[in-house]
Amino acid sequence: MNTIFTVVIVIQVLSALTIIGLVLLQHGKGADMGAAFGSGASGSLFGATGSSNFLSKSTGAAAAVFFAATLALAYMGNQRSTISGGVMDRLSPASMIAPPASTPSEATPAPAAAPTPETQGQSNQIPK
Repeated sequence: MNTIFTVVIVIQVLSALTIIGLVLLQHGKGADMGAAFGSGASGSLFGATGSSNFLSKSTGAAAAVFFAATLALAYMGNQRSTISGGVMDRLSPASMIAPPASTPSEATPAPAAAPTPETQGQSNQIPK
């Protein structure tokens, strides 16, 4: 399930980047007036009128892929887990072995030495 989720996210990101690139390549409505007076529209890569149709159809296809990936992510994210109970309910009996009892000498730590005024004053200083 995680592999499919990752693949759908990659598809969604690539389609989003494709949409961004295709939208930036398209001419706005204001650019049509300049193209009508011969500002190099005939020398374009797709011909005089082919670029708008090709780019708009490609943008529509990339948008359809993006929406399909978004719906797939929403569906996969909404799936509920069928496992009920807590973390302790899923443990195996072999992992429930109790640790060995410790001896009293190991259980009590040795008392720490009380700080003297000389060491206490130096503990909060920044070394040079």
